[in-house]
Amino acid sequence: MGKTVRTILVLNSKGGCGKSLLATNLAAYYATQGFSVALADFDPQASSLDWIKARPAQRPSIHGIDAVNGPVRPPRQTEVLIVDAPAAIHGPALTAVVRRAETILIPVLPSATDIRATARFIQDLLLVGKVERKQTRLATVANRVPAIGARDGMLAKIGYDTLNMRLFRPLERFLDQLRIPFVATIPESPYYALADQQGLSIFEWSEGYAALDRAAWQPLLDWLDSRRSRPR
Repeated sequence: MGKTVRTILVLNSKGGCGKSLLATNLAAYYATQGFSVALADFDPQASSLDWIKARPAQRPSIHGIDAVNGPVRPPRQTEVLIVDAPAAIHGPALTAVVRRAETILIPVLPSATDIRATARFIQDLLLVGKVERKQTRLATVANRVPAIGARDGMLAKIGYDTLNMRLFRPLERFLDQLRIPFVATIPESPYYALADQQGLSIFEWSEGYAALDRAAWQPLLDWLDSRRSRPR
């Protein structure tokens, strides 16, 4: 595979936190930027591979890898490898999937149950050899956060923003102690489901309203483009 491949692992043992949404949209983003991209799907449900199958031929291609039934061998020309990890991963399987990762993104939903589960998972993850030796970089992403439309008014929006801050504050304090950044908040939006149906990403969805959804990704993309997201 070579040392030049940028390897980003989307990981959380908690199911339903939007790992495939993060993985497919990142894969499409890098593909639209002209990179040669491979997407390895470790999830038995194969959501990411199904998305690739639905992808229009005229869109930038993404090479899919069935990591459940075979080895992860991206094409030689691959520049970016996105890895979509399964839920409930632990022990040797967790160690194996982390071994190739340069950067690990941990999506977390805005619920107390998900936040507590993610905190426990991060504690386990920090015991994995490569992470413990700081040979990979970790970051968390608040995913599918409820957003209030303009029709509800600024006061309602402020109320929801305050509620989201209160929900994530315990996790942020925990992450601050571990020096793990909380890099982005991805709002819930119907455009993700519409794009997913057609094998597209939010970066390829042409309707103007999706511009706000794309803007929410910019802090994550900036962090991934920085040296802070890569081990020294």
